Amino acid sequence: MKEGLNFLKQKFNLHASPEVESAVKRTEVRTKEKVPQNPADRIQNFLDRFKEVTDRTDPTDREHGLDAFKRALYIKNVVKPGDVPESAFLLEQRIARELGYGDVEITEEFKEQKTTQIINNQKQSLDKWVDYLSSEDAQYPDWAKYWALRSVLEMGKLQKEEDEQGKESAHFQKRVKDTVASFPTLNPRALALTIGVLKSKLEEKAKPKKEQKPIKNESVKLNDQEFQNLLSTENFSKIYAQFLIEMPEYSTEGLQEVRGEWVKYNRGSDAKPLVKSLEGHPLEWCTADFDTAHTQLQGGDFYVYYSFNQAGKPIIPRAAIRMQENSIAEVRGIASDQNLDPYITDVVKKKMQEFPDGEQYEKEAGDMKLLTTLENKTRVGQPLTKDDLLFLYEINSKIKGFGYDDDPRIKELRDQRDPKTDAPIVFECEPNQIAWNQKDINDKTKAYVGPLFANIFQTLKHLEHLYTSFPEGKIVKNTIEIGGKTKAELEKELKAGNFQVGSYAKSMMESKDFVTTKKMELADLIRLKVGDLGLNHPTTDQIYKKIQELGLELCPAEVGPQYRLQYTDQPLNEYLYIGMKQITGSGGRPDVFVLSRGGDGLWLDGSWAEPGARWNSVSTFVFRLRK
Repeated sequence: MKEGLNFLKQKFNLHASPEVESAVKRTEVRTKEKVPQNPADRIQNFLDRFKEVTDRTDPTDREHGLDAFKRALYIKNVVKPGDVPESAFLLEQRIARELGYGDVEITEEFKEQKTTQIINNQKQSLDKWVDYLSSEDAQYPDWAKYWALRSVLEMGKLQKEEDEQGKESAHFQKRVKDTVASFPTLNPRALALTIGVLKSKLEEKAKPKKEQKPIKNESVKLNDQEFQNLLSTENFSKIYAQFLIEMPEYSTEGLQEVRGEWVKYNRGSDAKPLVKSLEGHPLEWCTADFDTAHTQLQGGDFYVYYSFNQAGKPIIPRAAIRMQENSIAEVRGIASDQNLDPYITDVVKKKMQEFPDGEQYEKEAGDMKLLTTLENKTRVGQPLTKDDLLFLYEINSKIKGFGYDDDPRIKELRDQRDPKTDAPIVFECEPNQIAWNQKDINDKTKAYVGPLFANIFQTLKHLEHLYTSFPEGKIVKNTIEIGGKTKAELEKELKAGNFQVGSYAKSMMESKDFVTTKKMELADLIRLKVGDLGLNHPTTDQIYKKIQELGLELCPAEVGPQYRLQYTDQPLNEYLYIGMKQITGSGGRPDVFVLSRGGDGLWLDGSWAEPGARWNSVSTFVFRLRK
């Protein structure tokens, strides 16, 4: 097609390029004949180099030729190790930080591993284009294949946008020498449309002007004028990007189809089937790269939800759940920034109920996303709302991330703020309505932040907000039902509720010292950290004596199992010691009940609490408010 060759001449000045000149010389040396000097023949001679390789009948010979072609592309187009920017490593660090894993150290070994992964991913994504364009499936003229491949070599990451009316658009970022993104997703349907509309345009341009007709609008999103404007650019990157985001399965209408099936890729299994299932879909998932998928499958199982395509086959990837060993590590969707699209949310939530940590993951993921929002707000000087402060100061619940320790950003953000300025906003009161010590208390006081004093819980029983320090020293109050149940009934309910009961707790409940009351009553409970008591490394007896001064008393022993049954939303890794008269358990030493939550569920167990045993400042006890 002469029009195609002329297009390459005008578009790239290809006929005068060094690579075409080099191809001409090689042909003339091999054939002992002159290549015609007209641009079309020179360009076709150049294109025939690739065709000569793909048309080889010997499979081994053909493969060697393609490998040589690929290596030549790698040398010129794949990022060099020395060109990988520091920002690529910092991005990994930022992602880990935003997930709550803290600050990841960027070592030389880390850089080397990441660089190797980036290079391999680029090679593999480029291979997909070469393999497809050289296959029998790609029945396109040589000029079109060249146009596509040359354009792809200059295309970076796909960037999606939405305007104020919700209209979606996309473009590929310009590829430069330090680009670390893989080459664009290959979608055969989008490619066919891109080449097809340009081929039609070139055919019309070859006709006399009065015979030329507008090219049929193949876009489902653009109006006729918008489509013609796009086509007039003759820009592969722009046209392909538009068709890519218009694939039927990714249209608003297509996304409403949520019927499909989950597929599990087992830990340690071959990554090829997983990667193959994602090919051709405009995803942002790094799992689409083989090396990344391989690494992820080494760490745990991988679940993908495929919804039905127009033919009723479950092949459209909509959501993924990646496991790290036995815990959920990531949940990803196909919306912007890998969020779940609005239609698939219920499907994913139902699936997550199958995992022991499904609910916990939702909490962790939500907290990390919100913490990142607060970090960004603070960076640009945007004020935090009341809800923001309630979250940051962990008023209603503790911020949970994916690391073992508290997210360092919590302290960093709090250190930039004045608690005395924020407290009135959190407590919804005037600054003078907060008492910061005992002498400031008056009839207008709505919140107290200060040291505990004698009978404080009776004096300030009307206050909702009671702190030893703000925000970490919150005094938690709970009211539970006790009494009205026998030992046997408590044991039966614990078993029926799938609570884990340790051997110490079992022996304590079997002891004659464990008694229950026949009549049901309400018990007001107060949680205190040992550090709140103002005692230095105190003994059990010293703690028990101190709480009496404050207006508290020891809990009846039955508070242990009763509180366990009623406190079902306990955070992970929290330990609560029941302040009670000790019961000698199976270990032969005086014990108190302890409530905890681990990866295997909610626990009721016993812990040694000898009168002379000493406690650290962060240990948390539960006592009863003295009537």
